[in-house]
Amino acid sequence: MSSPSAGSSPLAAYGWDTTLEYEFTSHRAAGLIPARVAAVDRGLCDVVAETGPLRASAGPVPASSTDEPAVAPCTGDWAALRPDGPDGRPAVAALLPRRTAIVRSSASRDSRGQVLAANVDTVAIAVSLAARLDLGRVERLLALAWESGARPVVVLTKSDQIPDAAEAEAQAAAAAPGADVVACSAATGDGVDAVRAVLTGTVVLIGPSGAGKSTLGNALLGEQVLATGAVREQDGKGRHTTVRRELLPLPGGGVLIDTPGLRGVGLFEASEGLERTFADVEALAARCRFGDCEHRTEPGCAVLAAVENGTLPRRRLDSYRKLLRENEWAASRTDARLRAERDNRWKTIRKAQRQMYRERGRDR
Repeated sequence: MSSPSAGSSPLAAYGWDTTLEYEFTSHRAAGLIPARVAAVDRGLCDVVAETGPLRASAGPVPASSTDEPAVAPCTGDWAALRPDGPDGRPAVAALLPRRTAIVRSSASRDSRGQVLAANVDTVAIAVSLAARLDLGRVERLLALAWESGARPVVVLTKSDQIPDAAEAEAQAAAAAPGADVVACSAATGDGVDAVRAVLTGTVVLIGPSGAGKSTLGNALLGEQVLATGAVREQDGKGRHTTVRRELLPLPGGGVLIDTPGLRGVGLFEASEGLERTFADVEALAARCRFGDCEHRTEPGCAVLAAVENGTLPRRRLDSYRKLLRENEWAASRTDARLRAERDNRWKTIRKAQRQMYRERGRDR
């Protein structure tokens, strides 16, 4: 039986294409079916298959690389389903290689990252204008987004809450070189079309609780699908009305992933993301007299000169240093874990060798 073409598959609305169809060839030959993970919840996941939505078992599965440990499915993953799993329901048997992945430091702050969403094309960073504009948080989320391989867009929500959003847009643009910055109000509809125009492919909404992600998501979806909640007036924070990540098709094409509010976002091996986020600082650093300049007291430091003449805000340099330190700490934790895992593998091998030699000695 011939497999359906990518264009004719019901999964095309969720991003299925000819490349994915090719990557799935061996899975089809093994009797597996393609599906996209819409939500994951306590060992089970909601998926969209060619036949429609299904509930499937979602235990850890082998990674695409044999050098990696088993991975758990997450929203946005493309999965190969076994129609008749061991518990009688479909089961995720394998995951296709992730084109992009948004990874943050895990909540336990250990050396492994937590994948927030996979196979994302655009990261919409929601920032509420009803509260003080936290440019440091914007830079942190931008680093996360750039590192994922997706394209970040800063969406300034609740623009109806301030007299003029132009100044806020200018401030955000200065902190987001290379990224689109758009202001909108989902309540009035102002700017929503402009937001819609810059969001392409699979779009994930990220940001803190109260940033208006779900309200914006409903405006993009054209109906009240996502739960929304009130925001406290004193600090502009809201409750977690989105309790899990879920994936929904957009009416004009593409897919939307709404995520729970992020209280804390730790960086996880985001060197490239930081370079993109602070491209202006990196460009200045390339002109420093010393190649290992730390931009503190060194003579001929182009970064410090820019701070002194006002072309680079001191706040931005401080944010750059802070996030670099955090990223270096996360990388050192990962290096330590990898060394420990390597040492444990060698201990296991040596133990097996000693056991083999002892058994050979007894056989003589």
